[in-house]
Amino acid sequence: MTVRKKGTQRKGERGTIAVRGYGLTPWSRAFVDVVEGRSSDGESVADSRHVTKARRYFRDRHVRGLRIGAGQVTASVEGTQLEPFDVIITTRTVDTPTLAGLLRDRGGVDELMRLTRGEQPPILGELLVPTESADVDTDCTCPDEAPRCVHALVTSYEIAAEIDRSPLTLLTVMGTDLRDLLAEIDSRPAQSPVVEDSSSSESLRPDDFYGTTSTLPPLPSVPRMNPLTALDGSDLRAALRATGVAPADIAEAIDELGDLYDRLTATDL
Repeated sequence: MTVRKKGTQRKGERGTIAVRGYGLTPWSRAFVDVVEGRSSDGESVADSRHVTKARRYFRDRHVRGLRIGAGQVTASVEGTQLEPFDVIITTRTVDTPTLAGLLRDRGGVDELMRLTRGEQPPILGELLVPTESADVDTDCTCPDEAPRCVHALVTSYEIAAEIDRSPLTLLTVMGTDLRDLLAEIDSRPAQSPVVEDSSSSESLRPDDFYGTTSTLPPLPSVPRMNPLTALDGSDLRAALRATGVAPADIAEAIDELGDLYDRLTATDL
């Protein structure tokens, strides 16, 4: 698919004019690829002549009255006849509770806030963007019986341009919105997995509410450390001086504290 960059210029008889673009962002490109039926090898189900003509229609703004609703987009497209053709694009919408649950499971809840900054987060995109041609159905009043007529294609390009401007557009196209997703997530906060300790649960009794007769778990094994030697002693020396110990006696006082600490932490006590 040929993608024009925003701000691209082309020369005309009356000077330089800006060329419109679409498919400038990942979600927008993915949407267009699905509508065109583009496969992984680059082949397109849509007729190449239809695609070329639809791109020209897009540049020349043939689409009128674009309305993007939940799961359905409508528009009128000016073609070769006097009356415009009416286009309806319907998507296979997502289920908001299911989408919210998948976001929680994959750790993508925080990505919702990135939408308000105009970003297109990857986890949400994988769950939201249509993946196959059957996800997007097109209907047009023109006599063309092709799977994707020129008018349906140019309407999809307008949708892609709107997705480029605001990622929230894709949520609407796929039948959901940010407010509903946040409400669904808030209604079902994530629960931390609870790991049961079989040894402790067996010792608890229903009639012993406070665990008075329960067996306490063993204390953790902590490596022994002498704070007088392992830690910075400047605070201790300052404290000893504050209590009136003479500077010449501070070393002896620390040694006495060390002997006291050894007796307090002796294993035979």
